[in-house]
Amino acid sequence: MKTESNVKYVLRLALTLLLITSVVAIALAGVNSITAPKIAALNAQKTQEAIEAVLPGGGEEVAFTDDTGLVTTVYQGNAGYAVQVVPSGFNGGITMMVGIDQSGTVLGISIISNSETAGLGAVAAANTSAGEAFRGQFVGTSGSVAVSKDGGQLDAITGATITSRAVCTGVNAALACVANMG
Repeated sequence: MKTESNVKYVLRLALTLLLITSVVAIALAGVNSITAPKIAALNAQKTQEAIEAVLPGGGEEVAFTDDTGLVTTVYQGNAGYAVQVVPSGFNGGITMMVGIDQSGTVLGISIISNSETAGLGAVAAANTSAGEAFRGQFVGTSGSVAVSKDGGQLDAITGATITSRAVCTGVNAALACVANMG
């Protein structure tokens, strides 16, 4: 007799839990369907602003060859290329746009999104004097870039060497991709 009541009790709990999770899943799906188009539009706007920031006049998406696995999209314009790369930083991927002219010189970089530590790695993307100074070091560089700790010519962000190296890795991947395009 006792086994039967235990089975009913477990079934009642399981069905209650199933009902609750189903309602929550439906609610989350509804919220996602409402917010997904807005999020996609904001991401597209951020990407377009990043292209304009690093490649005067913008560009159109073109096919590319990438040996590094970091390049996600390439845009070609009259002034050169805007290359979107996602190197791995300290806390995850850093989505950034790198502008490169026809001769293979960096025109600028713009960090679209990152999950780096606030006050340290996030300085690379910040609209502060330190962030702008860090990103500005890349303008006019070509070939291969590296931070001074790795024998390069660029100063790393204080306390954020991993993020600084990741940005250099992204710029190098963009330079290599454009070099492959001829």
